[in-house]
Amino acid sequence: MSETSQGSAALGPIHGRPSFREQFDRSRFPEHGLGSDEVYELLHTGLMLDGRETLNLASFVTTWMEPQAEQLIHDSLRKNHIDHEEYPAASLVEEACVHMLGDLFHAPDPAKVVGVATIGSSEAIMLGLLAHKRAWRHRQLAAGRPADRPNVVFGAETHVVWDKFANYFDVEMRKIPMRPDRYVLSAADVEAQVDENTIAVGAVLGTTHIGEADPIEEINDLLVRIKAEKGWDIPLHVDGASGAFVAPFAEPDLRWDFRLEQVASINASGHKYGLVYPGVGWLIFRDASRLPEDLVFSVNYLGGAQPTYTFNFSRGSAMIQAQMYNFLRLGRDGYTAIVETMLANARHLNEALTASGRFEILNPGLAEPVVTFRIKDDPGFDVYHMSARLRENGWIVPAYSLPADAQDVHLMRVVVRLDLSRTMIEMLLRDLDHAWESLAAEQPTVRSAAKPDVWTAPDKAAAHAKARTGLRA
Repeated sequence: MSETSQGSAALGPIHGRPSFREQFDRSRFPEHGLGSDEVYELLHTGLMLDGRETLNLASFVTTWMEPQAEQLIHDSLRKNHIDHEEYPAASLVEEACVHMLGDLFHAPDPAKVVGVATIGSSEAIMLGLLAHKRAWRHRQLAAGRPADRPNVVFGAETHVVWDKFANYFDVEMRKIPMRPDRYVLSAADVEAQVDENTIAVGAVLGTTHIGEADPIEEINDLLVRIKAEKGWDIPLHVDGASGAFVAPFAEPDLRWDFRLEQVASINASGHKYGLVYPGVGWLIFRDASRLPEDLVFSVNYLGGAQPTYTFNFSRGSAMIQAQMYNFLRLGRDGYTAIVETMLANARHLNEALTASGRFEILNPGLAEPVVTFRIKDDPGFDVYHMSARLRENGWIVPAYSLPADAQDVHLMRVVVRLDLSRTMIEMLLRDLDHAWESLAAEQPTVRSAAKPDVWTAPDKAAAHAKARTGLRA
């Protein structure tokens, strides 16, 4: 019986109860519980302080799914996906998704690909690079060479998880910096960094910072030549967190995937342009030979022997089922229609910003539905002012600077997702215009750049958080 029945009626209306006039102690575990409706209302109203998901143009993560998909998610919430013996149908769905992605990514034989669902692309990248490190180690030892100095080569345009992998797993990070006028890798950059100890080269299909793609086919051709000339069989891992669910439908003839000889593994984020809520990612290997057997564990304490290659053991099954829902619901033609719409809306935004004469577009090629732009000239304010002013209208449009050696480039980014319609883009353009006009009239004082990053500057980030919230040490 609900607490709204006779027994709880004596407590009075929810908004007249002590919990709504007293601050609960966030540092202590509660001694006594509250009614379910009361707790829901406390948390529900508190979360209204967050931004609106659809207006959060900073996020690549999906913010809309069909009601039937949400019902399927609800139906699967209680299933622990690792319990393959108990939930065999759920585990077969994951396996089917892996092979379907192998087909989408043009594996030589989709039936022979191996892969795994992950919490997101960060876990997938970690697992993929770990497999390449172990395979490199096996090759080195078999050839009687030392295996104590592995390195991994990638560019500054990658997600921070690449840095984290190198740090966590004791691999030398050969990170190629950006340039003020170029924000992706080149094959020449890579050639200068690889050697016999390189476990893998990373290339990005749709970068977080700019929305461009590395020249993956050129890098592959370089690695093929190096293999022929020097005998170094260096695998290429494609970080397709954003682009792997865009390129197959927008540019099906673009060669970035397993059609290229050295592409050994690909990660993709199902919860980005795979159109699923967070969190689900995918790691796909070309075939079983790319995943060393000694990394795969077998457990039998759930009732039957089962292999496992993940960092997480227990995890929900819901988003994996939701991914299959989208595959079956949309198919190639459905995904193509949605991707084409998102790209068309991104192009419209690009063209309108360019036509204004106020902004410079940084990724006119649109490898993914992401628009990145900076202010031209000096109107007396910057992108941080613009971002803050747009926030007053509910829009969350991030402003940030690029990594070294392009740190003087300050820009804004709009991620165009499936729930951002042309009508909404016109409203965004209207609010951008109003923000520009008001800031031009005000000529505000200099505004500090983005808040310090908790990963790269933890001390500064902690100080910033204390100052912002008024906390005392």
